[in-house]
Amino acid sequence: MFAAAAFTLLVTIAIGLARLFMGPSVFDRVLAANMIGTKMVLLIAVLGYLRGRPDFMDIALAYAMINFIGTMAVLKFFRGRPHRQPFDAGRGTAATRSGIE
Repeated sequence: MFAAAAFTLLVTIAIGLARLFMGPSVFDRVLAANMIGTKMVLLIAVLGYLRGRPDFMDIALAYAMINFIGTMAVLKFFRGRPHRQPFDAGRGTAATRSGIE
């Protein structure tokens, strides 16, 4: 049963890779990368159970935290910074225009 689960996880990872390369937008690609990372966490846990190595669960948890933090960092990077105002050469810097001296 766990071998079938591992095979199914590999198939969903392959589908996620297809979505990663064909995604129409950056956010679709980031979502696909996050899905692949989540499936990898599950695959590590299943393989640890199949091999009788409970220490794989620690590795899976560390990988899950890194996956989450990395996804949030990439999304924040691509989201932009709406709190910054653009520079206007005729009127000074963004800080001067907003009243901050």
